[in-house]
Amino acid sequence: MQIVPVSLGSRSYPIQIGSGLLSGLGRECVALKLGKRCAVITDRTVGPLYAAGVLRSLSRAGFDPVAITIPAGEAAKRLANVEQCYNQLAAHRLERKSFIVALGGGVVGDLAGFVAATYLRGIPFVQIPTTLLSQVDSSVGGKTGVNLKAGKNLVGAFYQPRLVLCDLATLRTLPSREFRAGLAEIIKYGIIYDSELFSFLESSMSKILRRDSKALTHIIARSCEIKAEVVSQDETESGLRAILNYGHTIGHAIEAIAGYGKYLHGEAIAIGQVKASLLSERLAGLKPSDTDRVRQIFVKAGLPVQIRLNAAQRRRLLDAMQLDKKVSAGEVKFVLARALGKVEWGHKVPADLIHSVLDLP
Repeated sequence: MQIVPVSLGSRSYPIQIGSGLLSGLGRECVALKLGKRCAVITDRTVGPLYAAGVLRSLSRAGFDPVAITIPAGEAAKRLANVEQCYNQLAAHRLERKSFIVALGGGVVGDLAGFVAATYLRGIPFVQIPTTLLSQVDSSVGGKTGVNLKAGKNLVGAFYQPRLVLCDLATLRTLPSREFRAGLAEIIKYGIIYDSELFSFLESSMSKILRRDSKALTHIIARSCEIKAEVVSQDETESGLRAILNYGHTIGHAIEAIAGYGKYLHGEAIAIGQVKASLLSERLAGLKPSDTDRVRQIFVKAGLPVQIRLNAAQRRRLLDAMQLDKKVSAGEVKFVLARALGKVEWGHKVPADLIHSVLDLP
């Protein structure tokens, strides 16, 4: 097992990475001195696969767990499901020292984390991410939230987990499309922070797609290390943490206008990162050869690199970008790359330039 620390003073916590970790959850929660009552929030896809084992581990360790199941998919990340969770937590009489376990992908983690942040003004929670995307991204760093019709993650809170437990065995049941989507965030870490990681991904993509355990352990641990380093320096996204949004301004807008669920998050931000690289060429000095490397690595990973939009859809895309959380004084701010492994945040990008890169393959 590898352990990556997230250093945030009194809110610090470890990320545990390895195979077969689910059975030890109860023991880890005892060590954290959490309250006896707890809730495992999962979804209709992950629950049948892993909830019984998680509940058994908690019960054997002396906890009194209840399972709460939400629908699967991005559309489940809404306030109506948050309220249903609150009601079930109250029915099970969870208290301030009680805790929540988020068992699932990014949707479950975001929603369960928001429930934990707000129920009784905040109770502890543990993240058990079961998708590649959530293991390297949404489970780490304390961002929680739900969507509104107007946009993605517009309601949320910064709230750190007590533990992140990444059991690589859960990736065996992950559908190929979901696995490939998770690679988009790992590729992002290479672009924004670590050119050596980017090169490793280029040379090892075939092994990664075969889910080679050694390659997976390396890229997951390195991704978590990078995110932990960034979050430790800027927990609430007042500066450096903004670099984690590379490709997300356009990517989130694509998700919003397409309707949540048509594009997986990783698919949308793959397109967004290619477009951000094209903008980087024009505004930040990224070499065209590096833009081509970015495009080709997403192709190797089996992810989309282009989207075709008519005039009405383009208007909706730009409108959706205006609702992005990173908009300041009505101006959309982009993260752009100067070189692979080096980015800048806060770039203003004119609408006509966004239109021009949308036309490029």
